[in-house]
Amino acid sequence: MVVSHILQILTKFLWLPVVFSVLIISACTTVGEVSETDPTDSSEFNRGRLQAEPYTIGVDDQINISVWGNPELTLDMPVRPDGKISMPLIGDIQAGGLTPEQVASDIKTKLSRYIKNPNVTVILTELRSHTYISRIRVTGAVQAPVSIPYRQGMTLLDAILAAGGLTEFAAPGRTKLYRQYQGKTTVYEIDLDAILNEGDLSTNKKLIPGDIVAVPERFL
Repeated sequence: MVVSHILQILTKFLWLPVVFSVLIISACTTVGEVSETDPTDSSEFNRGRLQAEPYTIGVDDQINISVWGNPELTLDMPVRPDGKISMPLIGDIQAGGLTPEQVASDIKTKLSRYIKNPNVTVILTELRSHTYISRIRVTGAVQAPVSIPYRQGMTLLDAILAAGGLTEFAAPGRTKLYRQYQGKTTVYEIDLDAILNEGDLSTNKKLIPGDIVAVPERFL
């Protein structure tokens, strides 16, 4: 009897490592499941690939050119209809279709014939040419269809609020976001009803310049 009792006790202790192993595996599995069901949106929309493209200078944009140590070469001027600007010493410079950094690099190269290691800075002071390209548009069953300037960090809900909210005829659950990027138009399904009434922000997408938000009317 004593031997039998001792064997039973030993058997119980021998099972402990197995129990601990099972618990550890279960814990690891649970962590994995949490990671896999993490609600973070990992679609193309938020991977950084669909961010606003670098701003390129356009006709009528106002730019400031500064050459350090040479105040006579510090200029403030608009871009001409032909996309060019003029500077002393070097004449016409192409600005339209280029970024400020590219224009500054071109000016630096040309000025290097006359000035040793020129330090050139180009700053956009007024963005006139991209007034419509860099806007967000909200259409359909909203109180006031609107075209608003894009602001960094703007979300779909911000755009809807800027349009005065929805009308009584809106079908928010069928809202769509139209985005054109690199010549391709992509349509995103937006559950605006869940955003407004349930606090579900999973489809409250960040907007980029040129986005169009369309809220359809419900079937009567």
